[in-house]
Amino acid sequence: MEEFLKKAKESASVLSTVTGEKKKRVLKEMAEAILKNEERILSANEIDMENARKNGLSSAMMDRLLLNRKRVMDMADSVAQIAALKDPVGRVLEGWILDNGLKIEKVSVPIGVIGIIYESRPNVTSDTAALCFKSSNVCILKGGSEAKNSNEAIAAILREVLLANSLPAELISLLPDYSREGVAELIKMDRYVDLIIPRGGEALIRYVSENATVPVVKHDKGVCHTYIDKEADFEKAIRIAVNAKVQRPGVCNAMETLLVDEAIKSEILPRIYEAFKPHETLLKGCPKTLESINVEKATEEDFDTEYLDNILSIKVVDGVEGAIEHINRYGSGHSETIVTQNYSTAEKFMNSIDAACVYLNASTRFTDGGVFGFGAEVGISTNKLHARGPMGINDLTTYKYKIYGEGQIRE
Repeated sequence: MEEFLKKAKESASVLSTVTGEKKKRVLKEMAEAILKNEERILSANEIDMENARKNGLSSAMMDRLLLNRKRVMDMADSVAQIAALKDPVGRVLEGWILDNGLKIEKVSVPIGVIGIIYESRPNVTSDTAALCFKSSNVCILKGGSEAKNSNEAIAAILREVLLANSLPAELISLLPDYSREGVAELIKMDRYVDLIIPRGGEALIRYVSENATVPVVKHDKGVCHTYIDKEADFEKAIRIAVNAKVQRPGVCNAMETLLVDEAIKSEILPRIYEAFKPHETLLKGCPKTLESINVEKATEEDFDTEYLDNILSIKVVDGVEGAIEHINRYGSGHSETIVTQNYSTAEKFMNSIDAACVYLNASTRFTDGGVFGFGAEVGISTNKLHARGPMGINDLTTYKYKIYGEGQIRE
């Protein structure tokens, strides 16, 4: 492990000299290489899918693992979009001149070596590798064993492009150790690794956060809520709620709990029930919900659960204050939305909710680096410091002060 990380760390000095134009050209070549090697990627993914079927992986996890032609094209498109972004390194964030003539500039610089620990989704391999390369960071990728063949194929293709451009393959390093022990060792290698970004299940996030000596930015669970206010447009509200849950249930920005204003429960809940019926969503509700529709009874644990599946908890609340109280108690700080036509109510909700992303009259499914215009994201941070929400290339930089003098000394 130490020798592996040492080589990755050493390669950072090479990356620091690569110009923005060369990074752009290399990333374009990576996008083209992904498309040219589509069959190679899909063949590797089919091995992973077959192993997943044998091991009884859940349908949600199978969906996250699956690659098809469209998803490979999306991977290539994300890399191409990242290539086209403005170079985040070397930006003068602030500048001023002191009375003594010293000129100070606050300049963006790479973080260094970033370890990304993730599960299932092979597109994370290309997304995070491209984001790190664009921001002049070395990446250490620690994928899940269920996506081993897919990740290895994608990483190999990207590394081939690096070598073809006389760049060290170690700039994109895939950790060969898939064990829990490998994670335990990686997160304590602060001599070589500058930042760890874990994205995966709740147990993984907790383990990394509690045991790492390397600084951590968490891509935590997404217990996301949609609140339908008494002054909502019902058609709009139902469409948003269905999309937030069923469009892709196995991702972190999918809704897990639907909150309904008590003033409209008897009118809207039967319509919600009918809207979810074609999608075969398992609905669970609080006692007040059960007064209007016949669904399973929700437990306290349900409201704290990230299902990542076609399951939805429903809670009737006492207006916007009740919604705010529920979300601030059970939410994970990811994405929350309110559906209402009342601007004052909307602003109260959006200002009071403690989350990275808050929406008005829109699905939580939009919390995504690609959608936000970042090309992709290295994770969706639920931290409050350094980065919050979808992390693009600018969030993969830090800064340093450059001070220009002409012989000044301090008296």
